[in-house]
Amino acid sequence: MPDPVPTLADLALEVRSKNAGPFWVTMELFMRDADGYRIAADESFLNERVIAELYKVDESEILFFRIPSLNVVKISFPRPISQGSLRDRDMHAGQHHVPLARMRIAA
Repeated sequence: MPDPVPTLADLALEVRSKNAGPFWVTMELFMRDADGYRIAADESFLNERVIAELYKVDESEILFFRIPSLNVVKISFPRPISQGSLRDRDMHAGQHHVPLARMRIAA
């Protein structure tokens, strides 16, 4: 049975993550419309504190880029483990977006 509480992924065309060089990750929320963008861009819903908790990174190092003309929110932060190091389990940072995409939208 589907979950009745929508997630960010439900409101987005695409949620993805990728390397931003060997030491940084960038995540992008491409929202379907202006209404979805307003939710994703709302600083009381999605902010540095939330990302720091989700990804166990220092809140002061998180960068947000809100682009209303494109309905896009970009978030960048240092990778906890540099790309290609012995302990790197996601070489291209392609799976980092999953916790963000699963964030529930308050009803």
